[in-house]
Amino acid sequence: MSTAQEATINPDGSTTFEDASSGGYAGGPADAGAGAGADSSYPDDATSTDDSFVPPPTRGGVDPAVYLALAVLAFALLFAYLQVRRRRKNAGVDDFFSNLDGDKFNLKLPPAVDEYYEVKSKCEDEGWEPGQVPEAGGQPSPHHRMLAQALMKRCIADIPIVSHIQRESAGMNKLYAQSMCSVKQWKSYQAAEAMVSAEVEEVRAEADEIEPGWSNVVWRQAMQYHNMLKQKEEQAKAQQMAQAKAIADKKRAEEEKAAAEKAKYDEIKAKVDAEKARIANAERLAAELVKQEERERESKKAFSSKGGGTGMKKGFLG
Repeated sequence: MSTAQEATINPDGSTTFEDASSGGYAGGPADAGAGAGADSSYPDDATSTDDSFVPPPTRGGVDPAVYLALAVLAFALLFAYLQVRRRRKNAGVDDFFSNLDGDKFNLKLPPAVDEYYEVKSKCEDEGWEPGQVPEAGGQPSPHHRMLAQALMKRCIADIPIVSHIQRESAGMNKLYAQSMCSVKQWKSYQAAEAMVSAEVEEVRAEADEIEPGWSNVVWRQAMQYHNMLKQKEEQAKAQQMAQAKAIADKKRAEEEKAAAEKAKYDEIKAKVDAEKARIANAERLAAELVKQEERERESKKAFSSKGGGTGMKKGFLG
């Protein structure tokens, strides 16, 4: 009968079989001899089945998971930095717009508005009633003319603020839609727009009271008069500037002429002074020469007089 065998795996990778009942090698004496011969080729500790044997560690590279973790960490830090920078920038922009005020929309109605109501009150006190119109072919009453002139003056004075709101309307609505204007500035614009709109409608109502149907053309007429007055003012300014330029040119020409005359006078004076100096120098030299000649004559005369008193008598050797 065959007996059960146990396989033993040696550290070098070889395998030996042992009989479970007798502890010998299976396969008879030959196998036992072969097993003994095989065991004799290894040291005693090589065939030991001690579980304390630990294989040497193997060397290898860095785990790729480490690189992945470092990359994720770097990306997280960069993302956090960009978010903080973006928040600071947005905070600065918000502070800038929150500090903006609505000074450009702090509009006030012109004094012509109050002046119109004063004229209207005066006309009503004198018996004028709203809606009175002159008869067909008749001349307008003095009250009608006064009110029409006062209302047109008021309307012309309103043109600058009406034009200002019309220019700023599209830009402010766009800024508000993009949240690029402060709350204070938007509220200031809304208040100015409401005030101007109310003024426009009130002028139209007053125009219909003075003359029915005038409200349809009153603002157009006011714009035309405003442009005419503005053109006249520009022409007056241009004329004033031209006159000032002409005066300045004339003054500059006079100054240049005076400077040229002065330069010519200075040149002539310099020549005269030089000639006078030359003549004076010549006279001085002539006077010095005369004095020198006189001194020489006097010295010769003195020498001659001294020589006559001490000299030898005439004919002494003769």
